[in-house]
Amino acid sequence: MQVLTSVRNCVLLAATVVSVSSCNLIKKKQEKSAVTGWNYNDKTQGGFSVPKPKDIKTAPGLVFVQGGTFTMGASQEDVMGDWNNVPRRVTVNSFFIDRTEVANVHYREYLNWMENVFNDPQYESVLEAAKPDTLVWRSELAYNEPYVEDYFRHPAYNYYPVVGVSWKQASDFCIWRTDRVNELELIKKGYINKNNIKTELNGGGQENFNSKSYLMGEYQVQPGKTATSKSNPLKDAQGRPRTQVKFEDGIMFGDYRLPTEAEWEYAANGLVMENPQRKMGFGKKRGEENIANKQIYSWKNSGFDNLRSTKQSAYQGAFLANFKRGNGDNMGVAGGLNDNAAIPAEVTSFAPNGFGLYNMSGNVSEWVFDVYRPQTNSDASDFNPVRGNVFKKVDMSKGQGNLRDNMGRIIMVPESDSALRNRRNYQRSYAVNYLDGDSLSGASYGYGLTTLISDSSRVVKGGSWNDMPYWLSPGTRRFLEQDQASSTIGFRCAMSHYGSAEGTSTKARTGNFFPGRRAKK
Repeated sequence: MQVLTSVRNCVLLAATVVSVSSCNLIKKKQEKSAVTGWNYNDKTQGGFSVPKPKDIKTAPGLVFVQGGTFTMGASQEDVMGDWNNVPRRVTVNSFFIDRTEVANVHYREYLNWMENVFNDPQYESVLEAAKPDTLVWRSELAYNEPYVEDYFRHPAYNYYPVVGVSWKQASDFCIWRTDRVNELELIKKGYINKNNIKTELNGGGQENFNSKSYLMGEYQVQPGKTATSKSNPLKDAQGRPRTQVKFEDGIMFGDYRLPTEAEWEYAANGLVMENPQRKMGFGKKRGEENIANKQIYSWKNSGFDNLRSTKQSAYQGAFLANFKRGNGDNMGVAGGLNDNAAIPAEVTSFAPNGFGLYNMSGNVSEWVFDVYRPQTNSDASDFNPVRGNVFKKVDMSKGQGNLRDNMGRIIMVPESDSALRNRRNYQRSYAVNYLDGDSLSGASYGYGLTTLISDSSRVVKGGSWNDMPYWLSPGTRRFLEQDQASSTIGFRCAMSHYGSAEGTSTKARTGNFFPGRRAKK
């Protein structure tokens, strides 16, 4: 019996060894550096953390817009005689943009957060600076007082676009939105304790979550369950759970911001290839030269004829946008209203364009990032063109631990021109008037003397409820000072897209990949 037992134990031991060996055989291959041969994510070889490559997720409220080339500028006769939108072919990289304009309820959410976090009297100026200017509705010869009192606050106008917001206020909203989205994402993933929100909303003041402050270690927060757990996929060099998330971990979203003029105009045109008749190489659909099919307004040509729907249905003849048909005609005749909106309408009203974006023509005009110059189209780069750059760095003058302002945001200052003199790609941190108003260009703008254009003039796009059809064309452009507001101007946010230009799929790759060829022996 003892002999049989020994034999049985030997067999079991051998089977166990084989099983373990089999597990080792099917163990996933360790990812390693192609330049040093060292393993990634291995505490015995440096512990360099390298997450799997993945495409950025679509953040709340946004729509992915696949980039490409298009003719930016005028698409019809320049009836205003400005000639400030000379047609020019450019390319914009893929990006995200809001499906709709930011609504009153969204901006009230922002104010509610501000009022709770910055409720100390020392922050009174901060709160006042965030409030929209409801007096933009007033007119000496019109009865608009109900809009002054009710348009922003009354629930009936919850999902109407917010107006009376300056360019600066819109930009601050984007920063706040970035922080709230990233904070919630970290709470959901268990890297931040959910009680952090309660602390903030109980008068946190400077001690509120800011994405950049958190990433730089200037904002300390109580870690969540995942952060302290042994199952935390984030490890330090010694293989211990890492409580601090880094941007390269791919968990946090990028920054919400105002779209550039080029991005906004590209998205408004909605030129996306649909139902191509044939497929070409790599099994992918190929767009024809859509840039040749210039549209006057934002809607795809199929079934739409300029400002009216032409499809045979109950909607045939219906207006596709909220605009002013003519002098004194903001909504048509009783019993047969044309656009059914005397002032701004709900943000999801009217027809979306080819990218699924609402009201890129009409409803309210929209702020974009760019500083206005008449000839920017001629001067700017043909890839991601923009005017308005001021290159900044973190203000380290007070030392680590003192990098935030009273709102909890990292203090940024323009780079020193003296430190840039040896650079080849740029020599000045202030690029707003580059090639336009400096010695290189020979052009100048005497603000208040010969022109109303200044370095604070920001571009406005899209046309509004109180504009004639000409201004609804994506190529038209106007401007307003960045600290001013209007009852006809709102905004929507955008976000840069990281990774493949093709899309947000995990299978999307940059470039075309061909099968490798074997060398002949």
